[in-house]
Amino acid sequence: MARRPGESAAPAPQPRGRSAVWTIPNLISFARLLGVPLFLYLLLVAHEDVAAVVVLAVGGTTDWVDGYLARRLGQVSRLGELLDPLADRLYILATLLAFTVDGVVGWPFTIALLAREAVLLISLGVLRRYGYGPPPVHYVGKTATFILLVAFPTLLLATVGGTTGTVAYAAGWALAWWGLVLYWVAAALYVGQAAALVRAARRAPATP
Repeated sequence: MARRPGESAAPAPQPRGRSAVWTIPNLISFARLLGVPLFLYLLLVAHEDVAAVVVLAVGGTTDWVDGYLARRLGQVSRLGELLDPLADRLYILATLLAFTVDGVVGWPFTIALLAREAVLLISLGVLRRYGYGPPPVHYVGKTATFILLVAFPTLLLATVGGTTGTVAYAAGWALAWWGLVLYWVAAALYVGQAAALVRAARRAPATP
């Protein structure tokens, strides 16, 4: 039923357990976060490239698990909504910087991806100024993240040389550029959402 003018909307019901911390999905997200420094150690300090590939592949391909279990088990929480994209972003940024230092990825690709992150940070800052939190994660952004998290271990596998390295190099860069394009498409969608919220906030009458 449509709401009459001047009638306040009833508060939306909140799912149970949104303030929970020690849930199965959140524990998976914590484990994924711990994988980031482990990956950096294996790649840059221990020089165990195979082990680094395994950690990166597991951390990347389990991107969907925590969100799926949260919905399946009814354990959606605000912390989980923050941890999931945080783990994704840390994996991408840590891997990108490590690969750049190690010579696996060139600076043009790194700058293009970091510029996208800078655009999002500015958008989030503007939203926070108007009292809004981060916009919901878009499926385009999740797809781009998954592609990049598959591309990076594939590019690392390309360093082994031989036929496997040649195939991995071609596949890895195809995925990497595809993921980067989708990453920027998702950024454009997020900026559009942010702009709409800011326009709505500016049009809203000031609270006495």
